[in-house]
Amino acid sequence: NAGPKQLGDDPETGLPVSLRKGPYGHYVQLGEADPDDKEKKPKRTGLPRGTAPGEVDLDRALRLLSLPRDIGAHPEDGKPIVAGIGRYGPFLKHGDKYVSLPKDDDILTIGLNRAVTVIAEGKSRGGRVTAEPLRELGAHPDDEKPVVIKKGRYGPYIEHNRIFASVPKSVEIEDITMEQAVTLLAEKAAKKSKKAKKSTAKKSTARKAASKKTAAKKAKANSAADGKADDHAQAET
Repeated sequence: NAGPKQLGDDPETGLPVSLRKGPYGHYVQLGEADPDDKEKKPKRTGLPRGTAPGEVDLDRALRLLSLPRDIGAHPEDGKPIVAGIGRYGPFLKHGDKYVSLPKDDDILTIGLNRAVTVIAEGKSRGGRVTAEPLRELGAHPDDEKPVVIKKGRYGPYIEHNRIFASVPKSVEIEDITMEQAVTLLAEKAAKKSKKAKKSTAKKSTARKAASKKTAAKKAKANSAADGKADDHAQAET
């Protein structure tokens, strides 16, 4: 893979701005990672859908790195509407709800009126309003797919590849490690598999019982038919 492409320096901080490619696509980065402080990471922002890496210059990179941006207050409740880019693409945040931004809208230029419309359409359709990750833990060691922590109706949960594991109440979200998350997900997957096998076994037993019942009815019907045939034969003789 090609290395990072240097776009220039941020005039405010003097830090280098670069275009890079990661496991989830291209992104822009401000500064460099500190090898002595792995917990502190440089600011990064993924490129919006449809943005060709070759179209990204220093100005656009700096605008992306300035996200999330405050669009304005919602006219109905006064809550701020914020635009940003997450692991799953551009979004609008209104209160504690997140709405995916349609592909034809630009996250850098969308205004208040359009944002209000997108939020209203997302709520009316259902399924478009989703929980943006509270924390991204990184790639799962087994399949490299993202492991994230989200806020649910009954509290925070860990999500990975359609497996959802509740975060124990005694554990703080900020303290969860990838190792703990993998363990919780594995336990949840095991329970889900066990439940699925139990359900399959019940269905199999039900099918066998139904099959036996059907066979018994057929045998009874055949026996009755044979009896009538014998009676008919005796009557003719």
